Amino acid sequence: MPFVRIDLGKQYPDGVAQQVGDIVYQAMIHHINVPPDDKFQVITKHDADELVIPKSYLGIEYSPGIIFIQVTLNEGRSTELKKKFYKVICDGLVEKLQIRPEDIVINLVEVNKENWSFGHGEMQYAPKN
Repeated sequence: MPFVRIDLGKQYPDGVAQQVGDIVYQAMIHHINVPPDDKFQVITKHDADELVIPKSYLGIEYSPGIIFIQVTLNEGRSTELKKKFYKVICDGLVEKLQIRPEDIVINLVEVNKENWSFGHGEMQYAPKN
């Protein structure tokens, strides 16, 4: 169960934020083995002063159009799988929404399966004794 947070500026037109979420969701299903209907996302649009970024980092120049994508998911996927996941998201955002590839920042946070509760205060992924 990935939990996705997407943060972007309010300058984007209505519907773009949801399209970003859909592109991320499709990449999760097709490239990191997430089952269908496993779509938990929080998408937040921010005023310009709420997204603090450097002019550049690691030789990459950023713009006010930056989009932050953070995915919390179960640990265990290979580095190669993660690289492909990043690339698919970037390519999709560039192709479908004309987002600058420099402005796509993706962060994965890997957790143990017992760090999830899907409701009822229960640990659904806990090993059954």
